[in-house]
Amino acid sequence: MTKLGYHISHEQFSPSQLLQLAQKAEAAGFRFALSSDHFHPWSTQQNSSGFAWSWLGAAMAATSLEFGVVNCPAYRYHPALIAQAAATLDEMFPGRFFLTVGSGQALNEAITGLRWPAKQERNDRLKECVDVIRALWKGETVNHHGLVTVEEATLYTRPKKEIEVIAAAITPETAAWAATWADGLITISQPRDKLQKVVDAWNQNGGEGKPMLLKVQLSYDKTDKEALLGAHEQWKTNVFGSAMLADLRVPGQFEQAAQFVKPEEIREFVHVSGEPEQHLEWLQQYVEMGFQKMSLHNVNRKQEQFIEVFGQEVLPVLAS
Repeated sequence: MTKLGYHISHEQFSPSQLLQLAQKAEAAGFRFALSSDHFHPWSTQQNSSGFAWSWLGAAMAATSLEFGVVNCPAYRYHPALIAQAAATLDEMFPGRFFLTVGSGQALNEAITGLRWPAKQERNDRLKECVDVIRALWKGETVNHHGLVTVEEATLYTRPKKEIEVIAAAITPETAAWAATWADGLITISQPRDKLQKVVDAWNQNGGEGKPMLLKVQLSYDKTDKEALLGAHEQWKTNVFGSAMLADLRVPGQFEQAAQFVKPEEIREFVHVSGEPEQHLEWLQQYVEMGFQKMSLHNVNRKQEQFIEVFGQEVLPVLAS
C-alpha cells in the first residue's frame, strides 16, 4: 500500500499556518508529513523560513502523523545536535519520526561563513555525520576527528525505536553512493526517463528492497491556467540543476537566475493540472516505479483547496 504525505514548506508559509495545514492534511487522509529545513526561502516573495525542529515538536504533539525532515547535519548544524534532536522526538513519539539527510545547499548552510566545498567533499562530510549520529543513537561515546569533529559525546536520551536515515539523491551518481549506507532513498519527481535512472542506480548498488520515498512537485488549482500561474509565481526559482541549486547563496541570486523562466517551462519540473484525474495518473506511474511513499508538494499557495480535493478524489484511490 502506498503512503501519501503532505509536504511542509517552511519557505512558503508561516509555522502557525503550517501547523493548521498539517492538521487539515491528517483529517483529509494524508498518512505522513515531510518538512523542509531552510534558513532562507527560495525567493523574497515566499518570505518565510521557520525553524523546522521547533515546529516538529509542536506538530507531532498536535497530530498523530508520521513526520520526516529534510536535513543537512553538517554545516549550520553539528551532527551530535541532530542526533539529540531526533532522539528527543522519538523518545516522545516513538516510531513516528524519520530523518532524511542530504549534502546541503549554500542557501541555508553558508550562513556560518565556513568554506563551501565541492560536492564530493560535501558527500564525504555527510557520511561522517551519519556515522556519528548512528553511533550516538546506539549509546556509544563518540570521538571523531575528520571533516567534522566530535569529542567525548554521549547521548543520554536515546530513541525508543530505531530511526530510519533516508538519503536524498537527485542524480544517479548520488543515488548509487547513498545505496551503500542509507536505510532508504528520497528523491524528487522529474521526467520519467531521468527518474528511472536514479531508481536503477539505487537498486543496482545495494538499495534494492529498501524503501523509496518520492517528493512529488505538483500544482493543482481549479483551472490549468491558474495552476500554472501559481506554480510559476512560487516555484520558478527552484527549477535549476542540482549543482546550481546547491551553490547559490541568497534568495536574490535565485530570483536573478529565474527572471527569464517562462510559465510553460515550469511543466518540465512540476506536474501542473486542474484535473485531479490527471494528477492521479501521474502518481500511479510512480507507484508502478516502486515508490512506497510519496510526499505531495502543491507548490502554489492554495493549500486548503488542494488538501480538500485530493483528500476526496486522489488519496482514496491510491490508498486502495
